[in-house]
Amino acid sequence: RDAETRGRGDAETRGRGDAETRRNVRSPRHRVPVSPCRILLWDIDGTLIRSVRTGAYKDYTIPVLEEIFGTAGRLGDMQVSGMTDLQIVYEALSDHGFTQDQIFARVQELASRLTEKARSVTGNGAKFFELLPGVRETLEALAAHPRYESALVTGNIESMAQLKMELVGLSEFFTLPGAFGDESHNRRDLPARAAERIRKHLQMDLAPEQFIVIGDTPNDIDCARHFGARAVAVEHREAGDVRQHLLQLLEQQVEAHHLGDGRGDAGLVDVVPL
Repeated sequence: RDAETRGRGDAETRGRGDAETRRNVRSPRHRVPVSPCRILLWDIDGTLIRSVRTGAYKDYTIPVLEEIFGTAGRLGDMQVSGMTDLQIVYEALSDHGFTQDQIFARVQELASRLTEKARSVTGNGAKFFELLPGVRETLEALAAHPRYESALVTGNIESMAQLKMELVGLSEFFTLPGAFGDESHNRRDLPARAAERIRKHLQMDLAPEQFIVIGDTPNDIDCARHFGARAVAVEHREAGDVRQHLLQLLEQQVEAHHLGDGRGDAGLVDVVPL
C-alpha cells in the first residue's frame, strides 16, 4: 500500500483549482480521451453484491476477533452497514479497552485471518454472496464506454474485497487501484487515497470532480462529499433497465459539471434503482 498517502491531511486531496481550466496529463497508450474521463469508485456490499444470508459477515468475523483479541465484544449486536472493517472492529471492542492504535497494530494479522476464515466458510460449495440485479450488465456497459474507469472504494479489508469479487466473478472490471477498510477507521479517508493512487497509475492530474462514488449507504455519500466527488446512491428495488438508467445519470453528472449548472461541483447525488 502507498505509505506516502497514509495520514495526509484533507488539504492535499480536496479542491485543486478550477476544474474547467485544469489540464490532464496521461499516457498516450491509454484508451480513454483526456477531458471526458471519469473514475467510478464502487462500494461492494449492498451496491454490487449481497450476502445470501443475513449476518453472514459475522460468521467469519466473530471467531477471528475472539482468536486475535480474546473477544468479539458487541459485534453480535451491531449494525455494520457502511462502516469500514477497522471501524467495525474498534466499535465492537472499544468497551473492552481496545484502542484504535492497538487494533491498527494488528491489522495485517486481522486481514490475513479474516480472509482465511472467509475462504473456509465460502469454499464448501454453498452460495455465500450473490450479485444484485443488473450489476454485471451495468459493469459490462461501463467497461465498453470510453469515458469510464472503475475502482473499488469499500469498507472491506482489501483481501476480503478481492475475495468477494473473485467469488462473484467481477474481478475483471476493477483494474484500477482503490482504497479499502484496512487503511482507516474513517470511511471519509478512502476516496482521497484511491484518487492519489489512480492519478499515479494513469499519469493524470484528475480533479475530485472527475470521481463519482457509487454506493448504497449515507456513509458512501458522505465520503464523496468530503472528498469533493459526486455520488450515485443505489436503491434496492427491482426496476426497468438498470444499465441504461445508471449510464444516463452518469452522463447527466458529466454534462452538469461541464455546464456549471449551479448545483456545485461536489455533493450532487442521483439515485439509481436496483
